[in-house]
Amino acid sequence: MTQVRSTNEKIKQLREQMTSHHIAAYIVPSADPHLSEYLPEHWQAREWLSGFTGSAGTLVVTEEEAGLWVDARYWIQAEKELQGTDIAVKKLTSEPESNYISWLTHKLNSNDIVSIDGRALSLSQFNSLSTALREYDIALHTIKDLITPIWSDRPPLPNAPIYAMEDGLNALSRKDKITKVSGYLNEHGIDGHFISSLDDIAWILNFRGQDVDYNPVFLAHLYIANDKTTTIFIDDEKITAEVRELLDQERIEIRPYEDTGRFLAQLEISRILIDPARVTIYHGHAIADNVEIVEEINPSTLFKARKEPSEIDHIRNAMKKDGIALSHFFAWLEKALANHEAISELTIDEKITQFRAQQDGFNGPSFPTIAGFNANGALPHYRATENDYADIQGNGLLLIDSGGQYNDGTTDITRVVPVGDVTEEQKFDYTLVLKSHIALAEAAFPEGIAAPLLDPIARQPLWQHQLDYRHGTGHGVGFALNVHEGPQSITHYAPISANVGMYEGMVTSNEPGLYREEEWGIRIENLVVNVYAGGDEYSYGKFLKFENLTLCPIDTRCILVDLLDASERKWLNAYHAQVRTALEDELEGDAKAWLIQRTEAI
Repeated sequence: MTQVRSTNEKIKQLREQMTSHHIAAYIVPSADPHLSEYLPEHWQAREWLSGFTGSAGTLVVTEEEAGLWVDARYWIQAEKELQGTDIAVKKLTSEPESNYISWLTHKLNSNDIVSIDGRALSLSQFNSLSTALREYDIALHTIKDLITPIWSDRPPLPNAPIYAMEDGLNALSRKDKITKVSGYLNEHGIDGHFISSLDDIAWILNFRGQDVDYNPVFLAHLYIANDKTTTIFIDDEKITAEVRELLDQERIEIRPYEDTGRFLAQLEISRILIDPARVTIYHGHAIADNVEIVEEINPSTLFKARKEPSEIDHIRNAMKKDGIALSHFFAWLEKALANHEAISELTIDEKITQFRAQQDGFNGPSFPTIAGFNANGALPHYRATENDYADIQGNGLLLIDSGGQYNDGTTDITRVVPVGDVTEEQKFDYTLVLKSHIALAEAAFPEGIAAPLLDPIARQPLWQHQLDYRHGTGHGVGFALNVHEGPQSITHYAPISANVGMYEGMVTSNEPGLYREEEWGIRIENLVVNVYAGGDEYSYGKFLKFENLTLCPIDTRCILVDLLDASERKWLNAYHAQVRTALEDELEGDAKAWLIQRTEAI
């Protein structure tokens, strides 16, 4: 009860702040000045206020109501975590009327003021929000921080030192990457480019950091001019002597992290490039009025999505290490289940990380491990906690979605394990998901095709049975960087644009699923890379296909084999032969025996 009262008390204190500033509604997004997916504790205001622990969601508080807008991945979780509070769960769907902007226009009156901290609002979001509110004569203010006055023990910003990646990992040097960006600017008649997205900055500079859980990035902003002049805005405590020397070699100027607004205001240039989805309105407003703002995707986002062949080789090595760790983990898991050992969802998280930590170059998980047994597996982004978890006992399905950050690659994999006896219905669902996975894995497609257009290929086996899942089928993955990376995204929920084409070297997940609320969840996920499949400019163009990168058996005990056609069986057997060949000589004992058993042909 203490936590519930605390949540309501925080909302009450926020409303007091709103009243004193004549604010009718205050918006608390899941964002920071870099618009990151995973946030430093200092910027986890939405979670601190509401108690909702999901990675995405927007809290809106008015004088009389409070609502949390979440998409389908979090509907059940949000209902559970907000139970007993004054915050209502608002289900965000594809319908325009379901979003918080529409809700505000119906709740507020003309001349009311809506406020949000502009340091955590993207330029594109500001444009959408301000345009919608203006139609109803509602004002939008972006300079008020109402959270700090009531968050007395707000954590400080992290200041861990940054470090250079090992020599030989990156195909392009720091200088090469800055040259590519400045070349793009010159080609498009742009004077400079301001970057806030942390993975872009880490990629360009070939540095990594420890400021954000799961993603090896660091808090900084970056400015690159068309003459290659480069400025990094970063806390000086993060700069070691080694890193300072490397920056000096490239003549990269170091400025204080907080100096961005003043720097942008004093720029004497004609045109500046910013990504409206990855730069905040705080920085957008700081730019002098006489400077033309060119709103386009960060060119580095497009560059880093297409991994070089040598980088793909490093990723393959990371996948091999991950496969070794997973072989040890699943061998342990099956033995522990057979011996009726006490295992919980928390144990799964601990053990899988423990086995990965035995591999060279392991730096930690690439996202919070999802270990969901039966009903918990039906929550796509479920996470067990010390206060809320399930024991693995009885009969059912255990879904495990996990990944590792290695010096030479980032991994992400989902497998489902049978525990005790599984039903025919569970096997049916599992087999349909496997068919969906194989359908996409076997796809060939024209180079440059928009990634969302591939989504129906995976969903077709489910759609034929009037079944579906409410998340995307595939997301991009970074090279020893963020586990979720753009611009490609295999989901029909995403808009189609010129920047979401599929090209050689892109690494993407293949993860269809099926979820029965309060019963079980199934998801089968591998990482794949786009490789050349044939064709040329003289025929119908260049075609691509997927090469599997993930090396871990797909459990065959849940398959209704008669539902697989000959082609699907051939794919599965070939994949398992690939896994066995890659890992067999690296294993011994229980892990090797498990690998051989789980890669037997069907």
